[in-house]
Amino acid sequence: MSFSLAALETIYHTPFFDLIKRSNAVHQEHWKNNDVQLCTLLSVKTGGCSENCSYCAQSAHYKTGVKAEKLMTCDEILPLAEAAKKNGSTRFCMGAAWKGVRTADAKFQEMLKTIRAVSQLGMEVCVTLGHLGEEEAHQLKEAGVTAYNHNLDTSPEYYSKIVTTHTYEDRLNTIAAVQRAGMSVCCGGIIGMGESETDRLRLLEVLCNLDPAPTSVPINCLMAMPGTPLEGQPPIDIFELVKLVAATRIALPKARVRLSAGRTHLSAEGQALCFFAGANSIFYGDKLLTASNPEANNDLALLEKLHLTPTLGPVPMPHHEGSACQ
Repeated sequence: MSFSLAALETIYHTPFFDLIKRSNAVHQEHWKNNDVQLCTLLSVKTGGCSENCSYCAQSAHYKTGVKAEKLMTCDEILPLAEAAKKNGSTRFCMGAAWKGVRTADAKFQEMLKTIRAVSQLGMEVCVTLGHLGEEEAHQLKEAGVTAYNHNLDTSPEYYSKIVTTHTYEDRLNTIAAVQRAGMSVCCGGIIGMGESETDRLRLLEVLCNLDPAPTSVPINCLMAMPGTPLEGQPPIDIFELVKLVAATRIALPKARVRLSAGRTHLSAEGQALCFFAGANSIFYGDKLLTASNPEANNDLALLEKLHLTPTLGPVPMPHHEGSACQ
């Protein structure tokens, strides 16, 4: 189902308690287990990115103190993925700070090897590697990628105020390549970058009109990183976040709505409101790329207080002999 901007504005501006009651009813209809998926995000290649995204501490355009590092090897990543599974994560996400990949690049071939190994662990495998072409998308699918993360960040109209080294159309083209390859799309945005509420709903309108719709929608609150152009932005208002979660749940009832970056700024009560409004996934662990994240034990304690259960793993881990990094 697609929603127009006008329809989304009507939903969003519903009185607060009426809005979250409606979104909770939609959530209960489509997600009857009352579960929350735990996801682990690992930066497998940190810093030195050639893009100039205004929010990102990993951009080479800004002096943020984040040093450029080499791509982690399969042998370095696999034990971390195994630990994530042991700690309860059912989705393992790997992110690399670069513009994109090409099939002839050695770094892409190394990533394919890593993906093949991680996919044997029985978790969903999500990667975010920048811009893709058709061939690269198909190779990622064949290697075992479950979902490709490629956020649109904000509205088409506001996008050029956030990044100028690529266009909105570039990002939509990558999403289209991912869809044609048969991977599911993980696509959301960032709020708190100076955009208007209309910009946020325009982003949601674009997401609603993707075909097929994204199965995962991360909602990130800006982490204002020192040295970036957005370092002075104030934290997002909690009620604006809850309203956006609710509108997203109503507009995309079958998607995992993921509370992503910025949870360190949210109280337990604020997160509880987000869960009630329809969020049903969190990134789990002590770090999100270059930003801190609530401690894992705190997350589990909060879910227990709210009588929410972590999602069980999708498939058992198969037995394999020797190193999977071959």
